[in-house]
Amino acid sequence: MSDSQRLLEEASAHPVEGWDFGWLRERLSSTPLPWDFEAIVTEHARESPDLLDMGTGGGEWLASLTYRPPRTVATEGWAPNLEIAGARLRPLGVTVVSVEGAPDNVEQIPNEARGRLPFPDGSFALICSRHESFVAAEVARILTQGGTFITQQTGGNYDDFYDALGLTRPSGRSRAWNLALAIEQVGAADLHVIASAESEHEMTFSDVGAFAWYLRAIPWAVSGFSVESHRRGLEQMHDRIRSGGPVIIRQPSFWLKASSNLHGSKPGSQRYGTSSRASTSNTTTDQVLMALSSNATCAASSSHWPERG
Repeated sequence: MSDSQRLLEEASAHPVEGWDFGWLRERLSSTPLPWDFEAIVTEHARESPDLLDMGTGGGEWLASLTYRPPRTVATEGWAPNLEIAGARLRPLGVTVVSVEGAPDNVEQIPNEARGRLPFPDGSFALICSRHESFVAAEVARILTQGGTFITQQTGGNYDDFYDALGLTRPSGRSRAWNLALAIEQVGAADLHVIASAESEHEMTFSDVGAFAWYLRAIPWAVSGFSVESHRRGLEQMHDRIRSGGPVIIRQPSFWLKASSNLHGSKPGSQRYGTSSRASTSNTTTDQVLMALSSNATCAASSSHWPERG
């Protein structure tokens, strides 16, 4: 068996679970961003009574935080990750709730009806979204007045992946997913941006197997990707790595921090009203979480509900 065949067989066979890329070790490396998102979230978490982590994946990042508020909740929209996240976060007292994932931010329309969150208005003082799409009006709806939303986003432009595979770049993109669009969407939800920054980081793949498995883990990067359907391009990549060195992929990134209104009605509730699962105005967030638990829509055991990546 050739080296390329061995690497691609491994990439096909290794399971994709949560957001754990650690098994690749030195085969995948990346340049650090000029901000420390984990430190930013942790600093705010220490001052907050609660935390919602949107799109927790397998819960790896949330579990790694050095501090989590007593009432910490995670959402996840991809069914295979729910059990993984629950098993990891349940011992930490974190509730994992199944949700309908929000559509990509660049694909959202005015008054977007998809991606609603099953929580009452004003449920959380701190919400974070790490590499997860979000509907800004829904975030605004479930934030407390004066609450904080922090997000870090990476990607949105995957041209380097197409180039590496020798594929034609996709055409017809409506808009780029970048800081400017995020600020526009957040502002339209009447959230006020307090801090933000954008940058670019590089990922270095030392072999074709690491590259192929990574694309299996993020299938939205290259439409229709599979090891078999792209084997020719992958084998050509293997030859280029042997002769010219690793594959380097550039990814745009940004982060922002925004705050909800300190006074007045919640903008999200004016636009959407309360979620159908929390339609009673007297319903508390903890009651909704208990109801979600009893309906088996979360992966965590109800015995750990104290009260999202």
